[in-house]
Amino acid sequence: MKNPIARRSAWTMAALCLLGTATTTAVAMGTMTADALPLTTIAEIPLGGKPTRLDYASLDARRHLLFIAHLGDSEVVVFDTETRRVVARIPGVGRVHGVLAIPELGTVYASATGTNEVVAIDATTRKITGRMPGGVYPDGLAYAPEVHKLYVSDEHGGTDTVIDTRSNTVVATVKIGGDIGNTQYDPVSHHIYVNAQSTAELVEIDPVTDAIVRRIPIPGARENHGLLIDSGQRRAFIACQGNNQLIVLDLTTGAVLATFGVAKDPDVIALDPDRHDLYVAGESGEVSLFRLGPGSVTKVAEQELAAYAHVVSVNPANHEVYFPLQNQGGRAVLRVSMPIH
Repeated sequence: MKNPIARRSAWTMAALCLLGTATTTAVAMGTMTADALPLTTIAEIPLGGKPTRLDYASLDARRHLLFIAHLGDSEVVVFDTETRRVVARIPGVGRVHGVLAIPELGTVYASATGTNEVVAIDATTRKITGRMPGGVYPDGLAYAPEVHKLYVSDEHGGTDTVIDTRSNTVVATVKIGGDIGNTQYDPVSHHIYVNAQSTAELVEIDPVTDAIVRRIPIPGARENHGLLIDSGQRRAFIACQGNNQLIVLDLTTGAVLATFGVAKDPDVIALDPDRHDLYVAGESGEVSLFRLGPGSVTKVAEQELAAYAHVVSVNPANHEVYFPLQNQGGRAVLRVSMPIH
């Protein structure tokens, strides 16, 4: 994910948007006073290290571990969600950006932009077990389990790097072009989706052949970086950092279903699947909250949380929401929040 300078402005908010038929584009935009986030802070735990930039976080629900990229310290922080304490800090991951826990493999992969590598970490021993070339600027990661392949966004190299997780070797490079945003796996189609920022497209890859099978234009997108696939409803949520928009895209038809104003410089998107809560965290320190329905997306709140609060992760088991924060009173901390209702 990129690292722009945080900016403050008036909040933009969109009211209820009903998603029409698959061939209808519904645009919901407007300006009104934003409601406060319906969250309460239940803990704020020091993460150790310096109060430097934090990046992606990934939950291993089987082991009750949250893996956090401490980019500024070139370390992966391991946080136990049951005991609420840091149990390890794994050094040697140069300017770590992306991190992805794959519980069934017992492995965590991290993108090290400082050395242009992808680093494999044993989730149990918390030791580095492998290093692979990651392109020019490795960032987001996604895993296609049927083919045992890891896909890594090469943000400035214009590709997705493909790694065989059985051998931890690079087996393919998918050429997309321009700057690349986040990469996500869809368990329904078994395909990989990639944000192509320079061309304002969502690119679909077949992991069996590593071939691009579709390029979906995203009208109105500028720097489409953040990405979340809502596989059950066959839609994608796309965060655009260039114009502070969240675009809802129909994965079947490729139609834009809705567009919302969101927190400035939106980055990470996280979903609580049981509560149907979608969080969009921004580099500006603002967080936007949406409630999802089978035919609707409703923006319910937006609030400034903390400086550079651009990372969010959700624990579906207990609905806790995690915000890694880089400098709170001179410390890097993990803020643990819970929905109020």
